[in-house]
Amino acid sequence: MTHFVDTSALVALLSATDRYHSVAATAWTSWLAEDVRLVTSNYVVTETTALVQNRIGFDAVTALYGGILPVLQVEWIDATLHSAAAAIMMSVRQRRLSLVDCTSFELMRRLGLRTVFGFDQHFIAQGFACLPSRGDAPQ
Repeated sequence: MTHFVDTSALVALLSATDRYHSVAATAWTSWLAEDVRLVTSNYVVTETTALVQNRIGFDAVTALYGGILPVLQVEWIDATLHSAAAAIMMSVRQRRLSLVDCTSFELMRRLGLRTVFGFDQHFIAQGFACLPSRGDAPQ
């Protein structure tokens, strides 16, 4: 089994105050024990690094690079995939839909992945399943 890992999941793992932290940590621990393959992109790594450094602090960046990234398979976005994602972003024209999101959708399609470890509803709108469910988190 393989899941794509989104920025929203990584931030939830790294921030004890994130509303999804508990369900993200439980899923993460379970999947590591089950040897689930976890894939992300270099764009997600870049976005996550910037967000956690700004919002949480440099200790979170250290935890990301020292404890989380070594477990992930990081796929690199090439020029062709970047261009396809940019075209999607431009055609959809949604203010909150980022280029990183669009590269994730395209990469998942190219890899044949249907599930994402994340809490971003844009994935659901694109036909992917988010795990764990946002409903599993406290409100």
